[in-house]
Amino acid sequence: MCREYSGDVSTPFNMAEKEIIKQTLKKYVNKMKKYVGFVSLLPGMTLAVCLLLAACRPAYEVTKVEGRLVAMDSTWDARPDSAAVALLLPYVNRVDSAMRHVLGQAAVSMEAGRPESLLSNLIADVLREAAAKTLGRPADMGLVNMGGLRSSLTRGDITLENVYEILPFENTLCVMTLKGRVLRQLFENIAVRRGEGVSGVKLVVSKDGRLLEASVDGQPVDDDQTYTVATLDYLAEGNDGMYALRQAESSVCPPNATLRSLFIDYVERQAKQGKAVTARMEGRIVLTGGTSK
Repeated sequence: MCREYSGDVSTPFNMAEKEIIKQTLKKYVNKMKKYVGFVSLLPGMTLAVCLLLAACRPAYEVTKVEGRLVAMDSTWDARPDSAAVALLLPYVNRVDSAMRHVLGQAAVSMEAGRPESLLSNLIADVLREAAAKTLGRPADMGLVNMGGLRSSLTRGDITLENVYEILPFENTLCVMTLKGRVLRQLFENIAVRRGEGVSGVKLVVSKDGRLLEASVDGQPVDDDQTYTVATLDYLAEGNDGMYALRQAESSVCPPNATLRSLFIDYVERQAKQGKAVTARMEGRIVLTGGTSK
């Protein structure tokens, strides 16, 4: 009785189909009248309608979806709209001028990558130090996800454009308080991902993503001790696999403390002191060839 759909399941029934349904229901009603009263028929009629309509499903199913990346580059500028260009030009000039502003200098080129990298170490350090305004001291740990670092930092001038390329999101600082047993779970979350940007801690991780060793400021983790973690609001919600942060005892997210603004402030402070921005590889996260017991 069902129509063979061409893919549009919202297409209404035509007159012939409506008549078929009507006659089917009429036969059902006449048959049931022999046994029950009209009132008792209502649930059965409803069931019949539901069964009839549910049976009418599309004859086609999606078996494969294909796609490809399309580069957004100068190829699309071959035939620019002159009116649009004229309209945008004053704004383009103002934005370009602001973005080219030099904030400071980078002593070395830095990239982000697991298990540890110069750029992730630097940003995690900035987060940990920024917690001092909330705690009166740096946090025990700084944490940033590699996925939040979207570009690299090249040796030489650090411009506002560079900072926006590296940190394009509006993520903000959150200072969290965790018990040691929860902090250990956080380390396990990081181990599964074979590393994230960390500061103040050292982890040894097996090649199968298991936590083997962990220390905070050179000391073993005490399950009953309270620790502080400076991270991003995005991670504080347990995103990007950092599930343990949902168990934090407290979380303070200061206003107007985006990671981008914190990094800009750091670069400018370094410049005022005549220092270039730099970072070191310190074995904060080490992947070993062994497996966990």
